[in-house]
Amino acid sequence: MNTYELETGDTSDKEIFDRIRELVYKRSGIKLDTSKESLIRARVGKRMRALGLSNHAEYLKQVIESNDENEIVHLLDAISTNVTSFFRDSDHFNLLRILLKEWTASGQRRFRIWSSACSSGEEPYSIAMTVLDSIGGNFDTKILATDISTRVLDKAQMGIYEAEKTYQIPEDFIEKYFDKINNLNSVSYKVKPVLRNMIVFKRLNLSETPFPMQGPMDVIFCRNVMIYFDQNTRRRLINEIFRLLKPNGYLFVGHAESLIGLTNGFRTIKPSVYLKES
Repeated sequence: MNTYELETGDTSDKEIFDRIRELVYKRSGIKLDTSKESLIRARVGKRMRALGLSNHAEYLKQVIESNDENEIVHLLDAISTNVTSFFRDSDHFNLLRILLKEWTASGQRRFRIWSSACSSGEEPYSIAMTVLDSIGGNFDTKILATDISTRVLDKAQMGIYEAEKTYQIPEDFIEKYFDKINNLNSVSYKVKPVLRNMIVFKRLNLSETPFPMQGPMDVIFCRNVMIYFDQNTRRRLINEIFRLLKPNGYLFVGHAESLIGLTNGFRTIKPSVYLKES
């Protein structure tokens, strides 16, 4: 019998939401505590309407019994939180600029950077702009951008942002790296190919290790992800990041996150910035 198999007749709301939380955790590593029932209800509701369902038990039963993996993806899309902005936590990008200049001065010509939870693309495009502005485009530079949500990856690959989403981008960067789109009642901006061509977007579940990449990476951004994971999932994630980083490579995490109790392989440079010691 499937671990998640259920009969919908006499299952309580609490049991339904417990099972949804369990399923989300098993398939994504995202830990939803019992206070998140209203969040689950609201986010799953949209998907239920698309399927013509009005009962959460029926929806869970369909997710469990469906042979279509896409429905699991739709559920995780609905649950996952995607809050981001261009040049969020600007100190990370300032440090990235310094590192790139130091590495090129020492003769390095190949750079690999991973935005591990790229959401709708603001982070990897900010990385790309920082690379071009600090060392130019005459180097072998690739940015891998991954996320568990296919919905936000689609938006990221389109690279079109409403004007109000671009307020943190310097004006000269807007002119260099974006094309203005005048809509009927609004303005939006589309990233130019010079940025888009630097980035490879892929779906990746950070709770499913080992990852398919080989590395080595120079810098990994893994920001505001671990706050949704339990300690065991965090530990597996950090071990994989350690494997993928080059010696003396850098890891950036969210300002509310730390590696305390997770690993001895990183040295703290300052809060939210870690160095893989050689």
